Amino acid sequence: MARYDASGMTIAELREFASFAPCEQRYIRRSLDIALGRGDAVARWARDEDEAASIRAQCVAYRDLDQLRTILPSVDGLDSLQPFMARVMHQTAFDLMQGRIAGFSAYRFLYERLFGAEVRPWLPAAFCGAAAMPLIRPEKRRVLLQSISEAAATAHGWSTRPPSFYPEFVEAEAA
Repeated sequence: MARYDASGMTIAELREFASFAPCEQRYIRRSLDIALGRGDAVARWARDEDEAASIRAQCVAYRDLDQLRTILPSVDGLDSLQPFMARVMHQTAFDLMQGRIAGFSAYRFLYERLFGAEVRPWLPAAFCGAAAMPLIRPEKRRVLLQSISEAAATAHGWSTRPPSFYPEFVEAEAA
């Protein structure tokens, strides 16, 4: 029975990923390649020099992810909140400013894979805080903030089940 539950959850994650816009799917895969060190992201993802520059900037922005993952389990009060939350909001603002994440669902999907299940309680606050920053264009701010459901914003608890599906780049075969 546990095998069925795990495979059912993986299928749900696959379906959720498939529901995202193509640009969100591409950005999530690219981001995971960078964060997890899966190959040369510039060679794989850059379609032009502007995108190559964006990928190099993302590599710099993601360089602290390992350290943030180690801080996360010790966040248990206001004193330990600032080092983690400030950096996660900074990271979130970077990703939102790239213009390829259209809403909370795609953001949550990506960040659960960047940080693990333990980050779930912090995601609504980081997303809302970063989405409300004046660095984000006003019309984009509105769309981002409206994308978070009341249920996500006011959840009483979060699943501790780690994500199981990590989307990857798939080479198109020549016909």
